[in-house]
Amino acid sequence: MAIIGAGLDLGAGRRGVDMGPSAIRYAGLEARIRAIGHEVADWGDIRSPVPEATDVGDPTARYLVPIMQACERVAGLVGEAADQGLVPLVLGGDHSIAMGTLGGMARARGAGAVLWIDAHGDLNRPGTSPSGNVHGMPLAAALGVAGDAFDSEEFPTPSVTRAALFGIRSLDPGERALIHELDAKVFTMSEIDRLGVEKVMTEALEFLAGAPFVHVSLDLDAVDPMFAPGVGTPVRGGLSYREAHLALELVSEAGLLDSLDVVEVNPVLDRENQTAELAVELVASALGARIL
Repeated sequence: MAIIGAGLDLGAGRRGVDMGPSAIRYAGLEARIRAIGHEVADWGDIRSPVPEATDVGDPTARYLVPIMQACERVAGLVGEAADQGLVPLVLGGDHSIAMGTLGGMARARGAGAVLWIDAHGDLNRPGTSPSGNVHGMPLAAALGVAGDAFDSEEFPTPSVTRAALFGIRSLDPGERALIHELDAKVFTMSEIDRLGVEKVMTEALEFLAGAPFVHVSLDLDAVDPMFAPGVGTPVRGGLSYREAHLALELVSEAGLLDSLDVVEVNPVLDRENQTAELAVELVASALGARIL
C-alpha cells in the first residue's frame, strides 16, 4: 500500500482540510495498517497551493486551474503505485482531490467504477453549483459531465463510467436533475434506514463489480457529525459509528477495492482529533480489520 498526502483545500469553502493528512497520520494510520498485516510505504505529500497566494479564477469553479494541477500530481503518484501493484491510499484535503486519484487509476487501468461514500452528491457543475466550490464537483468531473475545463492531458476523462453513491442526504437541484442522466445508483440515508447497510452496500458493490478498477472515496461527512465533528460541511442524520464500519467491512469482504481516498477531515473543526481517529479506524475496516 502507498500512502499519498494531498492536503489541498482550494476546493472547499472553509480552511483547515489542508491539515487533514497530518491529522490522519498522527492518529496512527501507518501502524494500524501494519497491525492488520499489510505492508505500507508513505510516499509523502504533493505540493499544494494556498488560497492567499492563488488566483480564484472563474467564480463558478473557484481555483479550478491550480486544483487541476494538484490533481495531476496526485494522478501521477497514484498511477505509479497502481503500476507497481500497490493499493494507493490518498489522504485529503478536500474532495476535489478524488479527481486525481480516479484519474491516476484510469490512466493505469482504463476508466473504472467508484463507490462514493458521502453526505453529498458532488455532482454539481460550474453552471449549477450554488457556491462555485470545486469540492462539490469531482464526481461530475470524473464521469465526464462537468465540462471541458475539467479535462486533463495527464489522465483520461471520464475516469469512471459507473458510480454508486452511498449515504447521500444533501443534494442541490442541479445534482438531482443530472442523476437521472447518469449510469449511477444513488442510495440515500432513507434507503439505508429502510433496507439496512448490508443490503444496500451489497447492491452497490454488485453494480460496480467487473470494472477495470473499483475505487472507494470516503468523505468523513458521510458519518453523522455526532461521531465525525471535524468536517467542513456536516449534515445531521448520517451513518452511525457501527453503520460506517459495517459499510467498510462489506467493502473488504467483497474483495473489490483497488484504491481508496479519505477526505474532508478538518482538524480545525475537530474535537481532540476524533474525526481523524475515526478515519484511521474506517480505513482499517476497509482493509480487513475485524472485531474477532
